[in-house]
Amino acid sequence: MIVRADAIIVGGGIHGCSTALHLCLAGLKPVLIEKDYAGRHASGVNAGGVRQLARDVAEIPLSIRSMGIWENISELVDDDCGFESHGQVLVAENDAELDVCRARVADLNARGFTHEELIDGAELRRLVPAVAETCPGGVVSRRDGAAQPAKTTTAFRRKAEQLGTVMREGVAATNVRKDGDLWHVDVGSETFAAPILVNAAGAWAGRLAAQLGEPVPVTTVAPMLMITSPVAHFIDPVVILRGRKLSFKQFKNGTVLIGGGHLAAPDQDRNETVLDWRSLAISARTVFELFPVMRSATIVRAWAGIEARMRDDIPVFGPSAVHEGLYHQFGFSLHGFQLGPGAGAVMAELIVHGGTQTRIGELGIGRFRDFNPSATA
Repeated sequence: MIVRADAIIVGGGIHGCSTALHLCLAGLKPVLIEKDYAGRHASGVNAGGVRQLARDVAEIPLSIRSMGIWENISELVDDDCGFESHGQVLVAENDAELDVCRARVADLNARGFTHEELIDGAELRRLVPAVAETCPGGVVSRRDGAAQPAKTTTAFRRKAEQLGTVMREGVAATNVRKDGDLWHVDVGSETFAAPILVNAAGAWAGRLAAQLGEPVPVTTVAPMLMITSPVAHFIDPVVILRGRKLSFKQFKNGTVLIGGGHLAAPDQDRNETVLDWRSLAISARTVFELFPVMRSATIVRAWAGIEARMRDDIPVFGPSAVHEGLYHQFGFSLHGFQLGPGAGAVMAELIVHGGTQTRIGELGIGRFRDFNPSATA
């Protein structure tokens, strides 16, 4: 039996769930297919950063669109998602890094973006009093913050289902094909058909894109995180570094979440990762050097999520360059969580109205039209 839907979304991370929710708000009834459960991978286990700070210029308009939704997130999903806005601060550890910050902010201002603000050492220490005295300044994005990833993705999933999304979890999408004007996807014993197919399959999206004739240079990565024992409160903003790989934030209970891009070894087929403890030690050492207050803390737990990273570190987002009715929404390259709410809204606009006022032209899959996977094998 073939079940008709208005759209089929493959992937139940925050992006797939957000797109499902926004399609429902536009009057469509989608089906969402997730081989595990919503938020099982990157969307539920990331650092929870809600940042406009330090993004590629190509994705800033999408980030700004998303920030407006984050600031009213309860109105959309009936849940605050643990969102707190204490800003995010990029710390320059020396004068050379501060010069890079200065040039970056000047360039953004010339393009009409004002969310990043250059700060000197005095303002840095006002915002982050515990930072080492040797740091000369940095950049702040004052509206930024953090949220709870698993809680957020669950809230989007729950609201999408309440509004009419048909959810299928624990069964993979297989035999994806187009028959006439409809996409067909097998899900266990069921077959769904719809004029719209959204590829939001995260680390598995590159495989689906290749199967549909649009291969892209994507790799599977597993960014690592660790959490410490509680220490006395010393910071409110989320902190990232300009030079070394580091990001961290402190929770209300005093524990500190440390990340920044060091990678574990992922196994997509088994849904497993193998942590690189030497790299985790580098992240811990960096925190201890910059924040002496952390030297009494111990590492309590570490983990990694599986996600897709594009060669140019910006996502594939928008309509297919080959197939009518196919849309791609993947490859967010370790920084897609903040984009989720806005990306779902923009994707719904593309599907329902055929366009959007949010500038996303540089994110299209067409930028990889000359990619030859056999040349990189």
